Amino acid sequence: QVQLVDSGGGLVQAGGSLRLSCAASGRAASTYGMGWFRQAPGKEREFVAAVTWSSNAYYADSVKGRFTLSRDYAKNTVYLQMNSLKPEDTAVYYCAASRSWGALLEKEYNYWGQGTQVTVSS
Repeated sequence: QVQLVDSGGGLVQAGGSLRLSCAASGRAASTYGMGWFRQAPGKEREFVAAVTWSSNAYYADSVKGRFTLSRDYAKNTVYLQMNSLKPEDTAVYYCAASRSWGALLEKEYNYWGQGTQVTVSS
């Protein structure tokens, strides 16, 4: 069992930045691949970013060049640095853990955080 606690959301103006955090705990948590998804009002949850075994990352085209995913293995924490935020980035952001690294599909993830709200005003 892996527990995930995500945090760091808030209200920011367009063009601003936020850093989301996801702290993982539990049995073998460090062996799981980590990713971020988001769900905007009235829309389905969508992939944002995922870290690979070699510590590279995959990004959705909509966030590429603006978001950066990183992982601190000592703290068992994953971060999502979000820069140049746009109103369309407004959503609840969820971190998730997968037995597969670099997983892109929601169904590949086994554990989910509770979500953190990000609101970007224009």
